[in-house]
Amino acid sequence: MDKIPMTAAGHVLLEQELKRRSAEERPRIIQAITEARSHGDLSENAEYHAAKEQQSLNEGRIAEIESLLARAEIIDPSKLKGDTITFGATVKLIDEDTEEEKTYQIVGEVEADVKSGRVSITSPIARALVGKKVGDQVEVTAPGGAKSYEILNIRFA
Repeated sequence: MDKIPMTAAGHVLLEQELKRRSAEERPRIIQAITEARSHGDLSENAEYHAAKEQQSLNEGRIAEIESLLARAEIIDPSKLKGDTITFGATVKLIDEDTEEEKTYQIVGEVEADVKSGRVSITSPIARALVGKKVGDQVEVTAPGGAKSYEILNIRFA
């Protein structure tokens, strides 16, 4: 089994989702199945089939989260330091074409959310940044085309 790198915050989010799905969603779905069963003939009971499908999806996600948590390798960025970009680093970049500044934290795949500024360690931008230092220029080939960035700042928080 491969270890899955993630930050402590990402681990907490997964634990919260697991708790919510187990303690809230599971009983709600079971109640919906019980109620739908009481309507009689199950072969043409759309409510029953929809609830069973919800149950299947929820149980699948619970199993996935349990597997991710069991294989998690928690990395605390605040205990990291250095002048090169690694997992957990928060990096401030400037787009060399638009002069727009962007800040990204490099995190594990399961906690990546580009809109929140968290990019997966396996993403094109993270792969281009890892090992680089302040002042370095990086060329990122992404689905939207090639972009050039200059690294302005690296911090571990």
